[in-house]
Amino acid sequence: MIAVLDIGIGDTESVERALRKVGGLVEVTSDPDKLRNADGLVVPGVGAVGPFMSALKVVRGDRIIERRLAGGRPVLGICAGLQVMFDRTTEDGGAEGLAQWPGVVDRLPVDGVPHVGWSAVEAPEGSTLFNGVEDERFYFAHSFAVQTDPAAELTEELFEQPLVSFAEHGTRFVAAVENGPLTATQFHPEESADAGLELLRNWLGSI
Repeated sequence: MIAVLDIGIGDTESVERALRKVGGLVEVTSDPDKLRNADGLVVPGVGAVGPFMSALKVVRGDRIIERRLAGGRPVLGICAGLQVMFDRTTEDGGAEGLAQWPGVVDRLPVDGVPHVGWSAVEAPEGSTLFNGVEDERFYFAHSFAVQTDPAAELTEELFEQPLVSFAEHGTRFVAAVENGPLTATQFHPEESADAGLELLRNWLGSI
């Protein structure tokens, strides 16, 4: 059972449809019990981290995510659902994130934003998420991104090192992170055609 978190921000219908295509039993919900007890939780989102975080707190989504991760229960963040996992954002005056990973979500330093369209992703060796789609392109729609490597900021003795994937739009930025039960993508796998479906199939297979 996969729960897609519904907080009114994010294309939950497209995410639900894509997960069903790859064999997932899916429910779009904001019910805390269903979000806690699902085998996997998907956190889709669009827009800025600040409003996203506020909407998340309304349904206690921030606490549910933290409790799931503490118990090793899988969570997949998409777009703003990736950005909110970092320390904070500078967008719209700034806002705090969930601080699951170190890093700041900052505006891409190029004239051509938002970054909308298909871009290649540089996936690390050993990636489960990108198995079989290492050379594919994925669909992005964003103006802000994390432009530092969260793995480089974690203390090896204390934390499991995440697998970080990167893409480029004027500068190199974080495209995806795989870190134990927590996985997230800056791009939209549900809008990324066959490559996106295969990536979601990989995530389902890891649960």
